[in-house]
Amino acid sequence: MARRNQFKMSESQRRVRRFSESFRQEKVVELESGITTAREIIKEYEVSYTSIKRWLDKYGNRIKNKPKRIIVESESDTKKLLELRKRVAELERVVGQKQLQIDFNKKMIELAEEFYKVDIKKKFSDKPSSTSGTTEKK
Repeated sequence: MARRNQFKMSESQRRVRRFSESFRQEKVVELESGITTAREIIKEYEVSYTSIKRWLDKYGNRIKNKPKRIIVESESDTKKLLELRKRVAELERVVGQKQLQIDFNKKMIELAEEFYKVDIKKKFSDKPSSTSGTTEKK
């Protein structure tokens, strides 16, 4: 089984190297123009991919020249959107009124039940009466 000590790097192997601004910019230009690849730079200069990515973000033209998304709305779209928002507000108002009406009706039923001492909400059976539906054929 591999041990942690086997993977420790010596000081010379993990030395911190700093590349000049001009070197970084030069490598970014080479990358963007297609002269070299990131893999070649990593191998040749022992640089991490993360460092190259940071260089591209900082010095690269890809992000600066990236086309921006432009959204164009016509007046009819804007009017339609406003009308729909008004309609939603109106429907929300109607729903609120209906809810108030439902609450009022429930309270009225409760008061009527107390006053008349009858269970108004009681469900009655749906059995037909004995005289209904007894027609005979002659």
